[in-house]
Amino acid sequence: MSAPKAVIFDLGKVLLEFDYHRAAATLGPLSQVPPAEFKRIIDQTPLLHRYETGLMTTQEFLAEVRSVTGYHGPEDLFHHTFGDIFWEIPDMIALQQRLEASGIPTYIFSNTNELAIRKIRSKFPFFGGFTGYIYSYEVRSMKPDSRIYEAMEAMAGARGSDLVYIDDRLENIQAGAARGWRALLHADPAVTIPEVHRHFGLKG
Repeated sequence: MSAPKAVIFDLGKVLLEFDYHRAAATLGPLSQVPPAEFKRIIDQTPLLHRYETGLMTTQEFLAEVRSVTGYHGPEDLFHHTFGDIFWEIPDMIALQQRLEASGIPTYIFSNTNELAIRKIRSKFPFFGGFTGYIYSYEVRSMKPDSRIYEAMEAMAGARGSDLVYIDDRLENIQAGAARGWRALLHADPAVTIPEVHRHFGLKG
């Protein structure tokens, strides 16, 4: 089998860790529900999924959060805090940078939202170093729906075994594997990085 042409990275839990407790700890006290309940409302719920599928604007999302939680704090504080839940996974970032330096295109492929991406762009310099980006809220489709995979293939100009795909969620990996992608279920950089190296014949 020939070497692949590109590497597709999921974002959360692959390149960046995240925890919605960070947002809830600040925003919860400015609402009518405790921080734990605030987190439950915004973390991987149908409300968040509507926002991350582009079915709600940022303004509509905030309005719904205000309605459900009684949040009465400033809009700019919500924007800043809701997106400020991430921190780097250095070994995986180093892998992406090595691939790009070697001339291998790399892509972000993420179920995410406008506030998260706005904050990530401003906070993490590495994020500007990818060949391209596919966001669920822009294409109005979330993994593992086939439409977002089709959008990724169109951007990369490649499909099947030409694509190495790294994601921490099994259902997303299974959808990629069903399209013939070289799909790697990520849990530990010490396992994922050598596997990526093997596909491209890289040492170290």
